[in-house]
Amino acid sequence: MSAQTPSSDDFQPERPVLAELEVGQELFTRTYAIDRALLVRYAGASGDFNPIHYNERVAREVGLPGVIAHGMATMGLAASAVEDWADDPGAVTEYGVRFTRPVEVPDPGTAEIEVVGRVGALDLAAGSVRVDLAVTSGGASVLAKAQAVVRLA
Repeated sequence: MSAQTPSSDDFQPERPVLAELEVGQELFTRTYAIDRALLVRYAGASGDFNPIHYNERVAREVGLPGVIAHGMATMGLAASAVEDWADDPGAVTEYGVRFTRPVEVPDPGTAEIEVVGRVGALDLAAGSVRVDLAVTSGGASVLAKAQAVVRLA
């Protein structure tokens, strides 16, 4: 299994309305599965062929628990959750995170990333919302200070 986004049958977004949002409101929850095949595809797309992302022996030799997902792939999956919610990738005007913990990807099997978005702040004058993200894997936070500013007006 590789990273999964909600299918069109599962997810019919409606463009969010700024006036209907409140600080603290939960906006969405998305779960993504990451397997080794996704890591290979991401390495090819990004050019990041660091062996810690595909070679168990090398990952363990450098002190990791095993093969880990690319941090930027994790960051990208979290961003895609915001883009899906906004129903417009161009509406995301700012995005930033801090990496707190690697996502170990078993073989065989998958690691799951859960992304929960909440309203962090509203800027009615700018027509935007700051979406604060809680991004976890196995119950542990993998991204901190994960925030996106989305223009809705």
